Amino acid sequence: MSGKIKTVTVIGSGTMGNGICHVFAQNGFDVHMMDINQGALDKALATIGKNMDRQVAKGSLTEEAKNEAVGRIKTFTDMASAVKEADLVVEAATENVDLKLNIFRQLDEHCPAHCILASNTSSISITRIGSVTKRANKVIGMHFMNPVPVMKLVEVINGYATDAEVTKTVYELSEQLGKVPCVANDYPGFVANRILMPMINEAIITLQEGVAGVAEIDTIMKLGMAHPMGPLQLADFIGLDTCLSILNVLYTGIGNPKYAPATLLVNMVQAGRLGAKSGEGFYKYTAGSKDLVVSESFATVQWK
Repeated sequence: MSGKIKTVTVIGSGTMGNGICHVFAQNGFDVHMMDINQGALDKALATIGKNMDRQVAKGSLTEEAKNEAVGRIKTFTDMASAVKEADLVVEAATENVDLKLNIFRQLDEHCPAHCILASNTSSISITRIGSVTKRANKVIGMHFMNPVPVMKLVEVINGYATDAEVTKTVYELSEQLGKVPCVANDYPGFVANRILMPMINEAIITLQEGVAGVAEIDTIMKLGMAHPMGPLQLADFIGLDTCLSILNVLYTGIGNPKYAPATLLVNMVQAGRLGAKSGEGFYKYTAGSKDLVVSESFATVQWK
């Protein structure tokens, strides 16, 4: 069935959305990238072009292949037009339950009957998403990792009603993209974030309690546990608002206090300190600079 998928619509042109468009277009699929804002679409196309230019410079992609891939991407601001020929839709909108449910209601209305509806959600129930459609058997999770063109994993999440054939199709499709698919069932946070987010939260609590500073916590995890990135830097990279949203899903869905978000995390999000995307989180981010500078808010945290 994966061989029947020719046209893929991606809903959302942000970091995840444009990355997903990138990998599908590079692997020969016709891609419809949909967003409500044409300016966001233009920015996404520019980002895809720059990322492919890096591949060309490294020798992993030819200039001809890059031009062909970019040529396969069409942009849309109207959902009905974007999905009318889709064999697969991948929703990559903001991690907000109400927004995603509304999108899937519209997708169910406008997509062809055979079309598979996938969500790139990192924590929201696939079963709940499928319940607002008349095709819950064709709704599945397809959770890519950031940055999408680089990271190999795709977490494939079965909803309660997802057909085995749909799972097989998405699994094989992920392999066609050069990814490594891993199947998980529909429980809060699935696998990746059920394990990752409590670790990040515990790192924030460790900082909150003054056990050690930002640089020390991250360095200990990098050098002692062979993590490529410390948990606080990773939280900044993911977005502290996204981390908070996922932890709230875990806490609400599982009901165990161990998933309760750290007070410091809640306060930082309320103060607009969202990490790299806002320019400051646990670290400060300056355009063009790759140096990690600890935010002044934490510069005085020391052993007591």
